[in-house]
Amino acid sequence: MEKLLHYCWKHKIFPLESLMTTDGRSVEVLNPGLHNTDAGPDFLDAKINIGGTLWVGNVELHLRTSDWYRHHHDGNPAYQNIILHVACDTDVQLTYPNGTVIPQLQLPIPNHIRRNYHILQQTDAVPRCKQIIGGLKPLQVHGWMNALQAERLEMRMQQIMQRREQLEKNWEDTLFVTVARSFGFGKNGDAFEHWAYSIPMAAIAKHRDSLMQIEAVFFGQAGLLDEDDCEDPYFRQLKNEYQYLRQKFSLTPIDVHEWKFLRLRPQNFPHVRIAQLAMMYYEQKLSLSRILNAQGIDDLLPLLDTSVSSYWQKHYTFGKESPKASEKSLSRASKNLVVINAVSPMLFSYGKYKDDAETADHGLRLLEGLKSEDNVIIRQWKAAGLQCENAADSQALLHLHNCYCLKRDCLRCRFGYEYLRHTPDFLWEDEEE
Repeated sequence: MEKLLHYCWKHKIFPLESLMTTDGRSVEVLNPGLHNTDAGPDFLDAKINIGGTLWVGNVELHLRTSDWYRHHHDGNPAYQNIILHVACDTDVQLTYPNGTVIPQLQLPIPNHIRRNYHILQQTDAVPRCKQIIGGLKPLQVHGWMNALQAERLEMRMQQIMQRREQLEKNWEDTLFVTVARSFGFGKNGDAFEHWAYSIPMAAIAKHRDSLMQIEAVFFGQAGLLDEDDCEDPYFRQLKNEYQYLRQKFSLTPIDVHEWKFLRLRPQNFPHVRIAQLAMMYYEQKLSLSRILNAQGIDDLLPLLDTSVSSYWQKHYTFGKESPKASEKSLSRASKNLVVINAVSPMLFSYGKYKDDAETADHGLRLLEGLKSEDNVIIRQWKAAGLQCENAADSQALLHLHNCYCLKRDCLRCRFGYEYLRHTPDFLWEDEEE
């Protein structure tokens, strides 16, 4: 519950009556300070008027003043210059090392804040704060959505830069791994990323003029050529070629059990997606220079036009021919998702790395020009009354769901903030029914 006290202090949710120290001096909080997430006092560089004197410094908060001693702050030099101690229960007096009394403020957590927070933490409703969504001002919603969009792209950029470090700072290889992950379309994303890392692109580039050899390496590294009892002629050809290339380049395949097939439509089978990536690599359509030169979504989507080799037009897995042949090209919806999850973050990351604001902004504009994603999470927010106009909005809501809602981190969420402060009594009653 101490983090709820931190929340009240940070947002200046104070009782209506004047604030007073325990020794009777008036307290006016001009600036609660910067919330410190590292070691040391809870809030740094606060500005507080105590008894008519302006103090600038650090503030420490506890549920009970005696926690000061339980946490051994009395012997820690980092706490010997705080300007105010705040507690729900000021059960003891505190002093500086020279014996001077440390100013204390008794600050109870308001009952409605406690109750609303309890509801947010306990309810299984999705989203938990849905009662207040429809009543929020557009400016409040847009401000938080924009912040979430930025957080999402920054998080994606960190992931991309980590990949680049693993790949010896090679941007083209980073693009391949990032696009490959997006071909997992959620369920197989981790497996595709692991698979892509296992392929030495510099070595495979020597065989880029042979689609069969590319498929041999791609399927072999996926562990999908490990079967011994498959008599399919193309399977045997790929396996024999892979054994030669595996020895030549000292390749180690990933564990075939990383791939998930349960409740996947055949179009999303790893075999099909790997065949599409093999064709894309063979045709050399997708490269960093090409996506940088693309002016907009109409220039980018053709770079993602890919089909499969003749064998895969008649198969979804090895050894079992399909009743009807198909090119198995990427649908427009699938290409949009690749742009959302790979191309846009790559442009944003590369632009930030190069200090090129235009390229970074282009990554964001791509999201703003695509339709909103359609999945159960987005539909739940829409049902709560939140408008989702484009892919930038849907990415913001997915980030909100994954990084705030699932973690029940309502105290850092601006929607949670509005719920805590403004939820009326009748909403409490609705929650309890």
